[in-house]
Amino acid sequence: MNPLVRVSDRGAARWTHGHPWIYRSDVVDGPADPGLVTVIDSRQRSLGQALYSPRSEIRLRLLERTDRPVDEAWWRDKIAAAVARRNPASIDATAFRLVHGEGDSLPSLVVDRYDRWLVVQLLSAGLETMRPLVLEALIGCCHPEGILLRNDVGVRRHEGLPETTELVHGTVPETIEIWEGRIRMLAAPWTGQKTGAFLDQRFNRMVAGQLASAGGEALDCFSYHGSFALHLARGASRVVAVDTSREALARATDNATLNELDNIEWRVGDAFETLREFERAGRRFRTVVLDPPAFAKTKSALPEALRGYHEINLRGMRLLEPGGALLTASCSFHLRRPEFLAMLAAAASDSGRRLRLERILGQDVDHPEIITIPETGYLKGAVLRVE
Repeated sequence: MNPLVRVSDRGAARWTHGHPWIYRSDVVDGPADPGLVTVIDSRQRSLGQALYSPRSEIRLRLLERTDRPVDEAWWRDKIAAAVARRNPASIDATAFRLVHGEGDSLPSLVVDRYDRWLVVQLLSAGLETMRPLVLEALIGCCHPEGILLRNDVGVRRHEGLPETTELVHGTVPETIEIWEGRIRMLAAPWTGQKTGAFLDQRFNRMVAGQLASAGGEALDCFSYHGSFALHLARGASRVVAVDTSREALARATDNATLNELDNIEWRVGDAFETLREFERAGRRFRTVVLDPPAFAKTKSALPEALRGYHEINLRGMRLLEPGGALLTASCSFHLRRPEFLAMLAAAASDSGRRLRLERILGQDVDHPEIITIPETGYLKGAVLRVE
């Protein structure tokens, strides 16, 4: 029998309203150790089973509303359902997300597929206690050649967990060749950002490739391993790709060679300074991509982040030639979609250009966003075109 955790009426209401988290302030009493618990309300009625993290601000994460045992069969059924929701025909890639945590009703679990291998993150103390069942279910459902745990993320510190990278099944190469659409890339599951690559922007990268199909020069800022630049280079006459990391651009150069693309200039530099330099020089581009890292990692950082987003988008807009397109994005969760669009409107006004909103962008289909769980939707973007 699971240990019991009693919650306040306010905490119980969160589950009723469709959000799977209950915070520390709404937990009346509970055990000292993390794990699977049964949650009851103030009237002793069962609300369901949850992952319990006694050191986390997010104390409870809903798993199962019934009394069905949360065993290996349960995990296998849930993971199989998540896998079935991914339609390979709509993804057109060998690297994509299989489990998107709360977006797939599997809170704090992330599973990314890189061809024949899986990279997994266990992001809560409650889920960590279920590790053997999760791994057995993944092996049974997905039959991977190897599973790597990329638990080297700061959120685990808030759960009282160590940050580690650990091989837990088979073997996983240092680099894995993947493809999306017509582009091939080398992912780095052991050392790369996130689980080895930025999978959430896949569809938006293909949109960028479509924008560049009109030809002309393209600019890609915050290029990292060049995934946007590679798609741009298929259509653009020339691409300038900018990143502060020389090491990241070395990997990007390898990716360009893999695709036999020789029309990309890899430029080590600060994107803000480069945008200002190009504006002073009167440079113009047919396509501009702005995909910066999260400027607002906390809510208190949002005002400063908005100034940064306004600055780069203003400069990017001014670099567009007539008829040119800007693809811009933000992965800051604390910058919500309405504020993002308002920032773009302010930047457009200050740019002196008339820009048409052609498309609003978000996460790809393998990163499902649940409307009652705003935390599942962090990525937002837009395509703007100069008239």
